[in-house]
Amino acid sequence: MSESIIVSGATKKEKYESLIPQIKALVEGEKDWIANLSNIIAALKFGMDFFWVGFYFVKETGNDKKELVLGPFQGPVACTRIAFGKGVCGKGWETKQTIIVEDVDLFPGHIACSSLSRSEIVVPAFNKEGEVILILDVDSEHLSNFDETDKMYLQQVITIIEGCTN
Repeated sequence: MSESIIVSGATKKEKYESLIPQIKALVEGEKDWIANLSNIIAALKFGMDFFWVGFYFVKETGNDKKELVLGPFQGPVACTRIAFGKGVCGKGWETKQTIIVEDVDLFPGHIACSSLSRSEIVVPAFNKEGEVILILDVDSEHLSNFDETDKMYLQQVITIIEGCTN
């Protein structure tokens, strides 16, 4: 893929509309799951100038128990494991829904991996059986940074990811 063509000063919508085709091109023909997710994260981090962006995989931990385990990410050091229903990521896994948090300090049970994070959006990805397989987690150092535009386009990114796995 060539250098990103996102122009500074573009609106959020314009940035996403430029980025989505680039993400599709990144994964086209590539079968390696980690390579695809790593490139997607880098494209999101630099294309959207996110504070932190990464994936948490749903993984077996023994005794018929599962938890979210840190995958490819860009940004400061992150929490490695998150329990079902805990924090914003765990709640997204539990509810199987995208969650937008305007102020993480007001979210019950928020897990503060970085004190600089102020708002967050999490988007689940599903397998063919409708089970959550990973969570896309994006943090901002600004309050109320995520909205329905982010939700719509990040869900498109998840659709691209699901196409790589299903």
